[in-house]
Amino acid sequence: MAISASTSYNPASLSAEEFISHEEILETLRYAEENKHNEELIDRILEKARPKYEGKKVRCEGLTHREASVLLACELPEKNAEMMKLAEEIKLAFYGNRIVLFAPLYLSNYCVNGCTYCPYHAENKHIKRKKLTQEEVRQEVMALQDMGHKRLALEAGEDPLHNPIDYILECIHTIYGIHHKNGDIRRVNVNIAATTVENYRKLRDAGIGTYILFQETYHKESYEALHPTGPKHDYRYHTEAMDRAMEGGIDDVGIGVLFGLDKYRYEFAGLLMHAEHLEAVHGVGPHTISVPRLKKADDIDPSKFENGIDDETFLKIIACIRIAVPYTGMIISTRESEAVRGKALRVGISQISGGSRTSVGGYAEEERVHDTEQFDVSDQRTLDEVLLWLMRDGFLPSFCTACYREGRTGDRFMSLCKSGQIHNCCHPNALMTLAEYLTDYASEETRETGKALVETELTSIPNERSRAIAAENIKEIYASNRRDFRF
Repeated sequence: MAISASTSYNPASLSAEEFISHEEILETLRYAEENKHNEELIDRILEKARPKYEGKKVRCEGLTHREASVLLACELPEKNAEMMKLAEEIKLAFYGNRIVLFAPLYLSNYCVNGCTYCPYHAENKHIKRKKLTQEEVRQEVMALQDMGHKRLALEAGEDPLHNPIDYILECIHTIYGIHHKNGDIRRVNVNIAATTVENYRKLRDAGIGTYILFQETYHKESYEALHPTGPKHDYRYHTEAMDRAMEGGIDDVGIGVLFGLDKYRYEFAGLLMHAEHLEAVHGVGPHTISVPRLKKADDIDPSKFENGIDDETFLKIIACIRIAVPYTGMIISTRESEAVRGKALRVGISQISGGSRTSVGGYAEEERVHDTEQFDVSDQRTLDEVLLWLMRDGFLPSFCTACYREGRTGDRFMSLCKSGQIHNCCHPNALMTLAEYLTDYASEETRETGKALVETELTSIPNERSRAIAAENIKEIYASNRRDFRF
């Protein structure tokens, strides 16, 4: 089945207005609307997307932005139910029941931009401005290590004076240098403003994992209105950032939109077109796709924005993304409630934050700080509570960072995922990092539940040799202070 794109759309172009073609998105939305009740077409699209099993290997063809947009527009209840089941099957085929845990660390809320949906905007004169010193970074990281975290996502506002690239690099160097008890932050991902190829090279050389940058909205006119002042106003520079990051040698990039700013079907098509562009130009799509929704924060009232989406629509978006880009990791944060996160895990999410604080720092404080928060946290459970919840719900919590440190990034990671060998690497690594958490940080209830899960999950490692090595390493973790075994 071929669904042609408009002649003006060129996914291999390096121009933002061409690889995110407004005309192509409008044509896609018209096509999807015309076919939202076309059961024959929807069945063909679903059949194309189904995992194809070849012995122990599995592959998925994925979908184009037009095909996926038809699924998103579909109003046939039985087909929508089929989509949700298919999304869960695809997620299990490639990521199993593993859920990777991370935490955000906000370094600074100084910002020169005028983003109308973010409380850090420059016109907000009453929010407390704060920037962590290197000693404060140390204290925050040790607090995160004492929780059990191994992976951080660094966040900072855009401010050349207060948050220059050298400050971000210094923070990364500080974080990697902290060895506290049995704790280490093994991978630092970075979510900072669009920057230059030279600065991306510096981030690569500093050893970051994934570079993350949300588009916020792919609708250019809306984008410019929502970013009235500051360097982020430049739609083209922002939208083309991932190409500069990859030119700078960063293999893994993470994209996303802020659902609620513009029409969700437009954003969905633009998001998938961006993924198609990265694949066409660089040979590998996004390492992760995030799905944040607009939430209340300081002087931001979500009800003043007209494009909010309900939970049912939100979960359908997640399922359709998983079906369209089956190999890509998907992230959901503590913006969402426990109930929504639980449902989202079933239909595509593979990474979640836990025990998060969205204030600048905030982890070293016993009480949650609110005066520098970027958004209200809906899921305020501790990391230990999140892990226990995951395990009771049939998931395997993972703190694994091995692929980054073993060079399995970019197209090498995708090859591993597509070949099915990910289960012989990621599953034992997940179990070994969970064993570390259980030994060093877990409550008694979580430890007992986790150890039983580890024993059960060891039997599901496909390769016999990998299974035996993982079992021996886990025994060593339980019995000693030896840590950081990895495949």
